Amino acid sequence: METPADAAKPLFSYRKHWAHRFGTAPFLPMSREEMDTLGWDECDIVLVTGDAYVDHPSFGMAIIGRVLEAQGFKVGIIAQPDWHSTKDFEALGAPRLFFGVTGGNMDSMVNRYTSDRRVRSDDAYTPGGQGGKRPDRCVIVYSQRIREAFKTVPIVIGGIEASLRRIAHFDYWSEHVRRSVLADAKADLLVYGNAERQVAEIARRMDAGDAIGEITDLRGTAYLRRGMPAGWVEIDSSELDAPGPLNPPIDPYAGEEERRAAQAAPAPAAAAAGTATVTLTGFDSQAAAAIYEQPGNQYFLDVGGVALAQTPILPSAPPVPAPSRMAIRC
Repeated sequence: METPADAAKPLFSYRKHWAHRFGTAPFLPMSREEMDTLGWDECDIVLVTGDAYVDHPSFGMAIIGRVLEAQGFKVGIIAQPDWHSTKDFEALGAPRLFFGVTGGNMDSMVNRYTSDRRVRSDDAYTPGGQGGKRPDRCVIVYSQRIREAFKTVPIVIGGIEASLRRIAHFDYWSEHVRRSVLADAKADLLVYGNAERQVAEIARRMDAGDAIGEITDLRGTAYLRRGMPAGWVEIDSSELDAPGPLNPPIDPYAGEEERRAAQAAPAPAAAAAGTATVTLTGFDSQAAAAIYEQPGNQYFLDVGGVALAQTPILPSAPPVPAPSRMAIRC
């Protein structure tokens, strides 16, 4: 059986980096003294998180750190640094490969504020439940402080805060549409979702000599670039959400064969031209004309204060094949 070209590589199939000879650290170092105890002169990767460091799988950065350590890399961690200066961010020195930044297990704005925009009095991911240990939009703040301290070291951002803000998005707190967090954080690369595979691959490639700007073909990552790459098609993001039935959700845990089978499923056949009587209930008498679309048919519903409408049904045009790659203007 042939392996698909885009299939994910088994996570622990890499050859371990030479630093695995140092063994497993009791805890990931958080200071120079702890690095000296382990016999390290520098870290390969430094992780920065808005949560307290608890070496337990319920904390995402602890998992990422241990996964990278299992690959043989020397990983340090900076937990809840003081963002008012660069001092805490310089505690472990510059990493050999990159900084990894996350807001923690929760979005920092949700962590700090209630839905009424009131400041929370506690923080479940801070020792003693003490609030106020992380800034608003801490992925942006942490990344900017790192860039201030280490201008040339690559920055990779991830976690729930970065994942949900990887493209333009409506921000509830400011009631504005904000651009991608990548632009505001001035980071080099964003990893989204469960990022163990992406982070391991990024570390391997950079260790082999690849520049962070050359890693543009890795699934589960986002990056900024100038201009449209060759072979891509640009579509307007406002045209993506048309009225109609939703496409079935993609199973992220499906294998490559199941995913290809689902994508190859035949589309529903178009209905013949004709008319149909549609009963409409629950509409306001002031409602205006509405248009409803779904694959194969177009329904023109004239809702004008009556509950019954004659609705012409017209066969739609044949579907246009979707391009293999699309860029969304946001």
